[in-house]
Amino acid sequence: MNLKIDHKSPVPLHVQAENLLRELIKQPEYIEGKLLPNEIELAKRLAISRSTLRLAINKLVYEELLIRKKGIGTKVANSKFSSKSKNWLSFSQEMKNRGLEVKNFELHVSWVVPDKIISKFFNVDENQKLLKLERLRGKKDDPFVYFISYFHPRIGLTGDEDFKRPLYEILESDYHVVADLSQEEIDAIAANKFIADKLEVNMGDPILSRKRFVYDQSGKPIEYNLGFYRAESFTYTVESRRDY
Repeated sequence: MNLKIDHKSPVPLHVQAENLLRELIKQPEYIEGKLLPNEIELAKRLAISRSTLRLAINKLVYEELLIRKKGIGTKVANSKFSSKSKNWLSFSQEMKNRGLEVKNFELHVSWVVPDKIISKFFNVDENQKLLKLERLRGKKDDPFVYFISYFHPRIGLTGDEDFKRPLYEILESDYHVVADLSQEEIDAIAANKFIADKLEVNMGDPILSRKRFVYDQSGKPIEYNLGFYRAESFTYTVESRRDY
């Protein structure tokens, strides 16, 4: 198989490497247990750094497509069932999959000192200002979710980004930060006055609250996200597979 990275392509190098690896591990010899070329050799063949290659490999290891064993190497994992929720989506992706166009009704960017819980999540000083992104979103003529996101300062966001673009596309394409893992907490709460006004419901009406904690491929936190959904407009579906 010809492994070649297009260094003139706008697609990030680690994404190209990941796509090449996905094709490579479909080859019969690797499915049957042959070890992948070592990182030094493979990075040299692709003309990329080992750190860039490692981002791609780590993604496939997390997806349980590859197994890395110290002192032995990396090879294709045997197929098995997993209880992990792998296919979490951004709001833009969720809407796109439903054939709906996303509309931003409000978009606010500011630098704020967050509360202690958020500072602790990011492991930053309590006086450290973070970029705060607030968006009222939904489909045409129907705003039904209000998002509040905070970002770790190491990402390098300035606040001047075009946040009408998909958020994770901005992080990956512009800052080479890959949102890899999402942990979520779901609650039913009563709408306070602020959220009620945004979602055009009555104060005290039930709404769905979702906290999303997003990490990069190395396990470092990158986003603390709060989502408030109008109850009648959103259903959260959980799919689980029994592990034998």
